[in-house]
Amino acid sequence: MAMPPPEVLEQHRLTAEEYERIERRLGREPNRTELGLFSVMWSEHCSYKSSKKHLRGLPTTGPRVLQGPGENAGAVDIGDGLAAVFKIESHNHPSFIEPYQGAATGVGGILRDIFTMNARPVAVLNSLRFGPPADPANRRLLSGVVAGIGGYGNAFGCPTVGGEVVFEPCYQGNPLVNAFCLGLVKADRIFKGRADGIGNPVFYVGAKTGRDGIHGATMASAEFGEGSEEKRPTVQVGDPFMEKVLLEACLEAMKTGAVIGIQDMGAAGLSCSTSEMGARSGTGVEIDVRKVPQRETGMTAYEVMLSESQERMLLVAAKGREDEVIRVFEKWDLHAEAIGHVIAEKRLRVWNGATLEADVPNEALTDEAPVYDRPWVEPKNPAADADLSALAQPAHLGDALLQVLAAPTIASKRWVYRQYDCSVRGSTVVGPGSDAAVIHVKGTRKGLAMSVDCNARLVWLDPYEGARLAVAEACRNVVASGAEPIGATNCLNFGNPEKPEIMGQLVMAIRGMGDACRALQVPITGGNVSLYNETDGVAIYPTPTIGIVGLLEDVSKVLARSFRAAGDEVVLLGACTGELGGSEYLKTVHGRVEGRPPRLDIEAEAKLYRCVLEANAAGLLRSAHDCADGGLAVALAESCFAGEEPGLGATLDLPASGLRTDALLFGEAPSRMVVTTGDAAALAAVATRHGVPCARLGTVGGDSLRLAIGGAPALDEPIARLHGAWTSLERLLG
Repeated sequence: MAMPPPEVLEQHRLTAEEYERIERRLGREPNRTELGLFSVMWSEHCSYKSSKKHLRGLPTTGPRVLQGPGENAGAVDIGDGLAAVFKIESHNHPSFIEPYQGAATGVGGILRDIFTMNARPVAVLNSLRFGPPADPANRRLLSGVVAGIGGYGNAFGCPTVGGEVVFEPCYQGNPLVNAFCLGLVKADRIFKGRADGIGNPVFYVGAKTGRDGIHGATMASAEFGEGSEEKRPTVQVGDPFMEKVLLEACLEAMKTGAVIGIQDMGAAGLSCSTSEMGARSGTGVEIDVRKVPQRETGMTAYEVMLSESQERMLLVAAKGREDEVIRVFEKWDLHAEAIGHVIAEKRLRVWNGATLEADVPNEALTDEAPVYDRPWVEPKNPAADADLSALAQPAHLGDALLQVLAAPTIASKRWVYRQYDCSVRGSTVVGPGSDAAVIHVKGTRKGLAMSVDCNARLVWLDPYEGARLAVAEACRNVVASGAEPIGATNCLNFGNPEKPEIMGQLVMAIRGMGDACRALQVPITGGNVSLYNETDGVAIYPTPTIGIVGLLEDVSKVLARSFRAAGDEVVLLGACTGELGGSEYLKTVHGRVEGRPPRLDIEAEAKLYRCVLEANAAGLLRSAHDCADGGLAVALAESCFAGEEPGLGATLDLPASGLRTDALLFGEAPSRMVVTTGDAAALAAVATRHGVPCARLGTVGGDSLRLAIGGAPALDEPIARLHGAWTSLERLLG
């Protein structure tokens, strides 16, 4: 059998060895349509062929887990007969090529992942990373992405309640756009992407198919280089109003009982939904592309199967109940076309009228996709071994704090989230700007907290420790809202896995993430892997973004980060250990990205969670804010900000610890939280019971942050001045 020309293999992102494997599996040469099917289904984006071996070691089960990895999204039991369905996905490459549509369709895709499970989306978060904002090109990218997220989410009617925006030079040519969505469903009404029931009809519902997005999955599995901007045709075009109608129609159709299985047509379009639904059920699917609604003329079977046009779903209905499904979608002015049926043979058959365009085993496209054990080396970053002992102390600590507060990654992201509708549907309790977002679960007293987080600089310095710290910080953010972490999702953004050092980053980060989730008893219910995030051979920082969902049994006990009232006592829970490695202070004030990241004591972290949750349940806490980026000084300053305005100051005295002054104020040791209380003695008793260090620092009040160390004055800055530095990014972006 002949090997196709190299340019054909390159177009389909297949190696010669993979092509030979396809031939052996089929017992013949694949035709062009079949080659296209294998191209997208065996892409890194769809098959996880470089990461699957290592992902198998993650903790994915627990008493609350109703659905783990393998479906459109994960689900956890939240009580009262309800489940939270959630997932995070990447849309990095499309957002670089076409920022508005790339980001908008990323939101659209993650929304469909949720409502295909029969869950109504109630909250969206995002994790965004760009090059330095002083560069006009990066500001244009940011502006387009933010407009796309807001344009889609606002029109659809799902609030964007939180997230993070990070700026680092490594994202200059490869921004990251990760979208998280959470929905609610009755725990016994979760739908899955299955093609059960031989002879059951297969329906195509939603928007018509066009040529946009063809080879989107393969494009997302390649590095960027010269000419990447020419890949605009591989970016889909979204219509949020169509998606809103599709949501309502799908949820109504599922209520009829006529729907057996349903799946979003996301990455790889019809190729993915048809083959995966059959593979999960041990059946096959046979379709006729002539019956697929098309908005362009002359589309080939290859184009129809590989198109990633948006706002489309594939569903399997019960035979004899076709009219019920059709009536629901006609009510909503949507296409509902029976394009095929479920067959007993475990194959995907694609017809074009009387012409058989493709006939391949489901498993060959899904379960039998290559799984590589790529060579890797344990990462050894020389920057992590830098000696920081001779670091000069800042001449004026107040100026250093102002400088760190104004750093783009620390500064207020008000300019971004003001473009989002954060309160549509009326469930938002805590929106953007706090440690975690919180929504009220209507009809109950419960609340759900959620956070997405990753300090990729720490992962670059030490992938294992950095990933553990990312899990801990995301969990700590949720605990700071008063919620117990109950489930996790992840979006693993890395460079080219064919480079052993990059593969080593991925392997060690997955291990660190898994170890932290196991120790904190937070199962991972699903996620996404985005590799080949490189431009001209320069990789991004390894960025394993962690999404955590937490449960508040009583949403009235929710916490936020701002100081509440004059006279409240300020308490630090946890120990200051003084590490400056990888800190924002070290980068911003000294221009160095070096040093060993702080080491996470996982038991100390778990003790902190138990302490805070018990103290809050007892009504002892008024506010809470975790210490992370920028260290203790930034956490205290941010607690003085009342959302978008300067708030209450504080007069504080930190215990003399023997640490360097800058390490005490700006070190980013984990397992710490700044809280306020009306009864410091009672809080100290709870902390002692849990073995958590507890130091009363002072009281809330005044219009300045006055900070002493062991009685010696260290800084005294007006809150208005600190707030002005913190909001400086808005002036640059605006």
